Amino acid sequence: MSLTAQQAAAPPVSARPVLEGRGLTKFFSVKHGRGIFAGTARLFAVDDVSVALAPGTVTALVGESGSGKTTVARMLAKIINPDGGKVLLDGEPVSGRPRSYARQVQMVFQDPFASLNPIHRINYHLIRPLKIHGLGGDDVNETVEDLLRRVALEPPQQFTRKFPHELSGGQRQRVAIARALSVRPRVLLADEPVSMLDVSIRLGILNLLADLRDREHLAILYVTHDIASARYLADTIVVMYAGQVVETAPSARLTDHPAHPYTQLLLSAAPDPDRVEPPSLAGSGAPPSLIAPPSGCRFHPRCPHAMAICSTTAPPSVTVDPGHAANCWLHVDASRRVPNNPEVVAANAGSTSMRPPAAPPPIGTTQMRRTEEDRSME
Repeated sequence: MSLTAQQAAAPPVSARPVLEGRGLTKFFSVKHGRGIFAGTARLFAVDDVSVALAPGTVTALVGESGSGKTTVARMLAKIINPDGGKVLLDGEPVSGRPRSYARQVQMVFQDPFASLNPIHRINYHLIRPLKIHGLGGDDVNETVEDLLRRVALEPPQQFTRKFPHELSGGQRQRVAIARALSVRPRVLLADEPVSMLDVSIRLGILNLLADLRDREHLAILYVTHDIASARYLADTIVVMYAGQVVETAPSARLTDHPAHPYTQLLLSAAPDPDRVEPPSLAGSGAPPSLIAPPSGCRFHPRCPHAMAICSTTAPPSVTVDPGHAANCWLHVDASRRVPNNPEVVAANAGSTSMRPPAAPPPIGTTQMRRTEEDRSME
């Protein structure tokens, strides 16, 4: 499958990311048990996840519900603090959440119906962050109109005096994006920005994000469970399962040649108008409990290719091809598959002489291909 013109023209990944999360780990205390036997347990939502966002690129974070995608985005936004690992801005660790950081890193939330205050008009939502950060210049109303034009809400005069309930879902999400852009950020974290919108208007939001990447050179994190839309928009795809990263690669490479069985399962489940026969879903079962996750590879209870070592030792990150890494024992030479061998895991690499089972066919040729409010502002 060939790259689209926009993906081919995308700028190369910078050697120095503008925003980076290294070894991010987060757990939550949850109630466990009932009655007098009830207690608390740790739910490990994110476990040692690293992600880097470069200027002028879109990185997609893909996985099913509960995989930890939103938690990673909120840690990068410093809305919640990681229990392990660190967040770096321009290579420097960030402590706390200073206002200067909030101005550079903005987040767009999933629900446009909840992220806008229903009792305030649209111009209030856009003027408030300008005042908080001392922006807007002498004519703040002109600045508001410019923001609405940037997100294709024209003529802007028709929207400034409206309340959120008077707008469609897509228009509300565009207002939320305009609000994030009002403080001139360098990084935009979009948490499933199209999942609650009608299919007919999702493409417009994805095209808007692509335009912001190309025209304003923003570093964008696109959180989604839809691997087809990730292929359409993103330059790089990071696949998460049960709180861990299992595969990372350029979007076209990952969707055409998935290396991890979970990625193959996601692609098999993606709608494909060119598919003649029903999809073959090799995996089975449900995601594991994150209170007591499986030992070894967390996907092994569902994996059709699981081996003995998969249930005892976590797989290393293996470079399958340049820029393409997968955490899977299928890509490690048989002589190195020694259960509980710390040397193998520490090496974080392995031979690719053993290729994995055949991956599902790429996404169809006619399918999409491009590769709480105030707290986010203050």
